[in-house]
Amino acid sequence: MKAIMVGAGLGILAVGGLFAQSAAVPLSFEVASIKLSSPDARNSSLTLKPPNGMQVSNVPLRMLITFAYNIRDFQLSGGPAWIGTERYDILAKAERSASSENVPDDPRKMTDEQRMKTQEDMRERVRALLAERFHLTIHRETREAPVYALVVAKGGPKLQAVQESADGQVGLRGGRGQLNGMAAQIPMLANLLSNQLGRPVIDKTELKGKYDFKLEWAPDPSQGGEPGRLPPGVEVSPTSSDPDGPSIFTALQEQLGLRLESQKGPVETIVIDRVEKATEN
Repeated sequence: MKAIMVGAGLGILAVGGLFAQSAAVPLSFEVASIKLSSPDARNSSLTLKPPNGMQVSNVPLRMLITFAYNIRDFQLSGGPAWIGTERYDILAKAERSASSENVPDDPRKMTDEQRMKTQEDMRERVRALLAERFHLTIHRETREAPVYALVVAKGGPKLQAVQESADGQVGLRGGRGQLNGMAAQIPMLANLLSNQLGRPVIDKTELKGKYDFKLEWAPDPSQGGEPGRLPPGVEVSPTSSDPDGPSIFTALQEQLGLRLESQKGPVETIVIDRVEKATEN
């Protein structure tokens, strides 16, 4: 699964010879097709198609909500059981906007700023889609909960600093128990670890560069990490790992020179107030 992930308009109103500028129009998709996935579908994917498109295959609504609000699954509360079981195929797109005119369609050719802005804009469009088609309404709460702090282990990091990867790719690629970083930044690793461990992982390494690395561990069956819950920027391949290998905690320290510290801290939670099944089209 490759995950990368209108236009803000200005209105002018004439009143007594004066002109007032309206607020920016929220981003949204101009066209969106939503259908229930085939019961036989097995693979799940959420693919951003720059500059302003998205294709979703066999994905539960719960995953769309976590993507739209940039949270992990454990940060979502409430809602009926079907948001995690009924799966959808969605094809949505919007016209190229003025803000995306100079943004390359190939994510590998984007700057970090362009890549981040593209994902932020796509999340805003998905939030609008969820509100319009699924009648989703939410509120936010902050709760004290267990977290992990990702820090540099004694002896320093064991990461290869790069300007860009050898093949020009940026992000994370891996399967269950294996992960390759390609010119990846540490916050991307922290996000993936959050999914694996079912707990927020806060980057406190102060490592600001881009790195190539390889991480291998023996997956814990009690932890997450299925492809449908991986964050954008991660490509999943059918690799396997040594069942007798190290835990993810040990692997991080031995292979990357990083360590996870258990702490408590404030965790933002999205609480679902209302959601309805979308009418297919």
